[in-house]
Amino acid sequence: MSDNGPMSAILYPVAADADAALAAPLGRAAREREARGLAGGQTVSFITRPVGPDFASREAALDAYAGKVEDDRPGRLVSLPPEDRFCRLAELAVQVGGRRPTPPPARPVLKDGRRWPAAPAAPVATVWRLQVSFWKVGAGAEASLDGPQARKVRRAGAEADRDTLNALTRQPLRALRPQQPLDIGLFEVRPPEAPHTVIADE
Repeated sequence: MSDNGPMSAILYPVAADADAALAAPLGRAAREREARGLAGGQTVSFITRPVGPDFASREAALDAYAGKVEDDRPGRLVSLPPEDRFCRLAELAVQVGGRRPTPPPARPVLKDGRRWPAAPAAPVATVWRLQVSFWKVGAGAEASLDGPQARKVRRAGAEADRDTLNALTRQPLRALRPQQPLDIGLFEVRPPEAPHTVIADE
């Protein structure tokens, strides 16, 4: 089997919202320029949004979205092609008063040989919901892919609100800089005493 074949990229739906992305997208694209072409030249942004109802258990959510997400249950194993993996199930805290509560951060105790406190007796109630990643068409883009990478924003120590940080973490992975071609072969080396010379290392 050849190692030089084309890699399979996820083909994300191009749509105005998450429901349309799941039901009737304009098309599917792996890259922003392809998505912009499918959107008729309109602005697109890569986002992830929840869609559909909440499910009390992961099993119920897997049954409801059979064929759209990977299923690892014994006897019901489903493995999707790489290009179709734009949906995933997420476990979320149950909403209280219109908001999903977040547990307070745990502080180290460093007592009796334990670093962290014991888990609370009543954990936060959770539900399962489908998350769809897609190219959103039109205005309302969260974070431009031309903006800084999330790691650069964190290292700079710049203040950012929750929505901006969330948008940055949902960006597709991008290289720090364009990959440069190799200037020597795999089995060639530059000797320390003559770094301007390339010799075979076989």
